[in-house]
Amino acid sequence: LFDYKQTDFTLLWLFLSSALRTFVVNVTQTSYQAEENHNITLEWTFTTNNDSSLNSLSIYCELITDHMVSVLYHLHEGVEVPESQDEQFAGRVQCDKDVLREGRLRLHVSRLRTEDSGLYQCEVFTNYGGSLGRCRLNVTGELVQ
Repeated sequence: LFDYKQTDFTLLWLFLSSALRTFVVNVTQTSYQAEENHNITLEWTFTTNNDSSLNSLSIYCELITDHMVSVLYHLHEGVEVPESQDEQFAGRVQCDKDVLREGRLRLHVSRLRTEDSGLYQCEVFTNYGGSLGRCRLNVTGELVQ
């Protein structure tokens, strides 16, 4: 069987990605390793332009695992939306808002848990483009001495 919905989505993605090719989100590291109860900073960079304003910036970051998708961080038109953050990350994620204008997204995740392991995807949207970047985090149990 031919899956028209998947084909439509693929064509839409190809069209949008070519239209927005000038806007890029990159990860500074594709893979992170950390121990339980430690802290980590995940970082992405994105294209900026001279008239960039935080009011035109929207960011949606999530953790994707085999079992679920959890919202890690959400910024809508320059305003943080804490109510969309999953309980798993409540009180444990901070964003360096002062480096956003430079095209840097830095998320500090504290008190890591093994269930924080997985694929982290951040989508960044501005009035001049949008894209996403992905990285992996593997959190291992604390070593008992």
